[in-house]
Amino acid sequence: MSFTLLVTVLLTAIAFVGIVIVLSYFISPRSYNAQKMEPYESGMPTRGKSWMQFRVGYYLFAILFLMFEVETVFLFPWAVNVKEMGTAGLAGVAFFLFILILGLAYAWRKGALEWKD
Repeated sequence: MSFTLLVTVLLTAIAFVGIVIVLSYFISPRSYNAQKMEPYESGMPTRGKSWMQFRVGYYLFAILFLMFEVETVFLFPWAVNVKEMGTAGLAGVAFFLFILILGLAYAWRKGALEWKD
């Protein structure tokens, strides 16, 4: 790819994004009122302090869930092509699952999966 083509594509992309942002600013309907300026939290007004501290265990649990959820998505392409990949594919997925189970065992051993109040 030549340098001029790259610069042309980048400038076109930047111009397109700029034009869309400016157009949306002028075209979009606006209505401001006090209710729209309130912070939204599940449709119910907040009671008490809105800035509360949560235990770090909740975040750790959520991150671990997302990590294992995303890693299981990598098993779908393998399941679709399992016949074509043969023994090498099976060995690769076995190694992947071994690392995944090792991470789960580590998190379990550290107590990251225990839900305490």
